[in-house]
Amino acid sequence: MLSFIDSVNPWLLAIVLNTILLGLVWVAPKKLLTPAGVFHAWLLGVLIWGTLGWEGYLVVGCYFLVGSGVTRIGMAQKEAAGIAEKRSGARGPENVWGSALTAAVCALGVGMFDWGLILPSTQSIADSLQSLLLLGYVASFSTKLSDTTASEVGKAYGRRTFLITTLKPVSRGTEGAVSLEGTIAGVVASIAIACLGWAVGLIDLLGIVWCILAAFIATNLESVIGATLQSEYDWLTNEIVNIFNTLIGAITSIIFALLWTIFLASFPS
Repeated sequence: MLSFIDSVNPWLLAIVLNTILLGLVWVAPKKLLTPAGVFHAWLLGVLIWGTLGWEGYLVVGCYFLVGSGVTRIGMAQKEAAGIAEKRSGARGPENVWGSALTAAVCALGVGMFDWGLILPSTQSIADSLQSLLLLGYVASFSTKLSDTTASEVGKAYGRRTFLITTLKPVSRGTEGAVSLEGTIAGVVASIAIACLGWAVGLIDLLGIVWCILAAFIATNLESVIGATLQSEYDWLTNEIVNIFNTLIGAITSIIFALLWTIFLASFPS
């Protein structure tokens, strides 16, 4: 099966596959995406399959399905409290790119190396840079699923929620609020995506560690942004904050990987 997939033009396969899958999403009784969201998810899916193949597509698909499912946890309670996601969790274009813009940039970077649009001095440098971009790709989704899961589980099941900047008790759904239940769920979610990225060969075992650490840092920084800056600036919407969140996760994972490389290089063999 995989040999057949590899033999077909990846862009043609991406168009056909995404059209079929998102057609099913379109007619599904439970609306995971708005009509505009379906089109933008189609564009994202084509881009990811065309640049990273089925491996990268599996990661974004897993994020989308799990993230959509998590959003619906305790929906009745969250709607009653007025803290549920709008449109009952159906994703629009702003949600698609808020969650996946960083990953899309990483995927494009990998593709530009493959297409010869970026020509480093040696192949080893190209391989190293692509590996870092793949790490950033997985880390961005590990971060976003961690954030989504922590938020939704915390709003549904958090027994005690605290403002991250002061640790004072606040009501569920408050911007910048954290809970033990949500934090644990978020860490588990980041582990799941990182392990999937490793299982399909996008990152190595150490990359799992960098993704989990980066996701934890980025998710908590996102809570700090929500508690301090988001209410001060109208342009700082949830979608913009999500972009910052995934960007921090991707960059942090790459920094960890680089620091580890430098650390190892400091010891002569």
